[in-house]
Amino acid sequence: MPAYTTQSDLEERYGTQFLIQLTDRADTPTRAIDADVVTRAISETEGLINGYLAGRYALPLTAVPDPIPAIAAQIAIYVLHVYEPNPKITRDYEMAIKDLERISKGTIQLAAEGVAAETTGGGGAQLTDRERPFTETTMKGFI
Repeated sequence: MPAYTTQSDLEERYGTQFLIQLTDRADTPTRAIDADVVTRAISETEGLINGYLAGRYALPLTAVPDPIPAIAAQIAIYVLHVYEPNPKITRDYEMAIKDLERISKGTIQLAAEGVAAETTGGGGAQLTDRERPFTETTMKGFI
């Protein structure tokens, strides 16, 4: 399964220094990105995204279609915050969740293989009414 986002994607999008600030949680700062912290955040992000995609798409995705990488980066950077993130990060996260909701409802469709087709379970008209026999007694007044 291809990754929705990677540490290098996050570094490219948000900068190495920002990731160091978010992940260097050692008592004595190492001034380096803690890859384990980033991996946990990415894993949590992918689990969240898969939860939204599972109802509509066959998982794992064989290729990661747009806009999933951007959504994954926005969620992962939010997850990496220990304390309250700045308003832009929070807005991006909220928009990413709204996009996932739209994807799960089918408002936004992904160009992905294995789209689970929606079926209604029936292929024609069904009659579910009582039987109405036409007899002389039941038609009294009409005949």
